[in-house]
Amino acid sequence: MLRIAIPEPTTSDADYNSRSLPPYLDALRASGAEPVIVKVNAPQADVARLLAGVQGILLPGSRYDVDPQRYGAERIPECGESDPGRAAVDELFLQDAFNLRKPVLAICHGAQTLNVWRNGTLIQDLKTEVNHRPGRDVAEAHPVRVAAGSRLSTILKGTDFSPYIPAEIQVNSSHHQAIREPGDNLRITAVSPADGVVEAVELDSPDHFVLGVQWHPERTFHQSAFSRALFSAFIGAVRAWQPPVVESLSRS
Repeated sequence: MLRIAIPEPTTSDADYNSRSLPPYLDALRASGAEPVIVKVNAPQADVARLLAGVQGILLPGSRYDVDPQRYGAERIPECGESDPGRAAVDELFLQDAFNLRKPVLAICHGAQTLNVWRNGTLIQDLKTEVNHRPGRDVAEAHPVRVAAGSRLSTILKGTDFSPYIPAEIQVNSSHHQAIREPGDNLRITAVSPADGVVEAVELDSPDHFVLGVQWHPERTFHQSAFSRALFSAFIGAVRAWQPPVVESLSRS
């Protein structure tokens, strides 16, 4: 069984965790993988042990914001509180994934964390004509335009959506922060066409699957072919993953 590590969404909000975590677990299992839930307050040694037994990582959303100090910005009043425990676990996840080239799927807060970890920056509070936070009950909040030639466009072409790329598709939305400047070697691959808000980034690497989306495909997994295709592509990359071969130095 393929094993995917996923941290608890928050350190201390049990209600949020119990409400938000099950859709991720359901989507992973329906896609052919076994989720490995990592407690965000677990000792680093325990986290490392769990990561050694997985082939991919999923960074979920959160009710907290990314600490602006992590990308060199002053906190504004509209920025919410941060979750240091979740941030620490995410750091361990990303270090492991990039060291061993494990596939990464990062969703909402997870995508923002990925971007900051790669030295990118965030918009602390969106002020735009598009409502980016209508909530979990709105399945089609606004369109996103997918960039031609991206990994995301390849995933989209495998569904019943228009074969013409760039294409605009409807997504849900539940965030007030967003990516401002993409991090190192991250490519913007989807935007909200009405206001230019970044909706997806991916690592510019053909052989390392790293995809961050600002919306929540786990919430629409059962009604959206595109959401299922996202998880299917992620699990396909996990299935194909092999640990890097370390060549020993021969002595002359």
